[in-house]
Amino acid sequence: MSSDGPPAALPATLRQVVEVVEGLYPPRWAEGFDAVGLVAGDLEAPVRKVLLAIDPRPEVAAEAITTRADLLLVHHPLFLSAVHSVATDTWGGRVVHDLVRSGCALLTAHTNADSARPGVNDALARVLGLTSLEPLAPMSADLDVPPVAAGPRGLGRVGELEHALPLRAFAQVVADALPATAQGVRIAGDSEAVVRRVAVCGGSGGSLLDRAAESGADVMVTSDLRHHPASESRDAHHGLALVDVAHWASEWPWLFGAAEQLATALGAVDIQVDVDVSRRRTDPWTFHLPSSGSLLR
Repeated sequence: MSSDGPPAALPATLRQVVEVVEGLYPPRWAEGFDAVGLVAGDLEAPVRKVLLAIDPRPEVAAEAITTRADLLLVHHPLFLSAVHSVATDTWGGRVVHDLVRSGCALLTAHTNADSARPGVNDALARVLGLTSLEPLAPMSADLDVPPVAAGPRGLGRVGELEHALPLRAFAQVVADALPATAQGVRIAGDSEAVVRRVAVCGGSGGSLLDRAAESGADVMVTSDLRHHPASESRDAHHGLALVDVAHWASEWPWLFGAAEQLATALGAVDIQVDVDVSRRRTDPWTFHLPSSGSLLR
């Protein structure tokens, strides 16, 4: 007679894990231009470990392989534009081949994770100390069914600081809350202007500047602001200050909440998977030099 205990539970399949991830971030919530979902992987393969990261860079894929992850869950799509080849003479092709050879799947949650609640924008708002959050661009009712108890979903967030701050002091809060990057934090506005109501959009949020102004925000925190839209917004929306941070840094806070949320959701359906977060910095900018300004002297 065997004295062994009950047989060990079988590992989850990739299909089961993808279903849970897409329950948190349904693909239908993605913007029309986006490319989300499973990029590579055998749906019947076992999954014992998931690694979360912002970018599917080659060095992140190498980390997933080295740490024996079975699934790499990333925010940014590997192939946002159409491709006709995944040959290894392209960096994207090398990523796919390296992951497939190691048995690691690749899954993307991009703008569907931006609109989710909680999602990318809630995480950014949380680390800045904002409360009473609402979307800047609410999701259409036919997509947002049923609404979550926390409120409507959608792109961007607007919320309130507990205490009003001068713009300079608020910008320091942003700088302290996000990981260091070569870009740092750029500010447009009067350094002593009072900030209480704050709009945020993780990643490129230039398309939401008008909505930020309409929301009554004193400042908008986002990334990738170009010269002309920023300049025109300052003219058109008197009083709306701008805080521009590195794209990668603005989305980084999402990873830890997403990892916890995923582990909880998997546990709720009796799936035990190790969920970890990559600490690898994938911001493309490596150093910064201040301009001397000699030509204006």
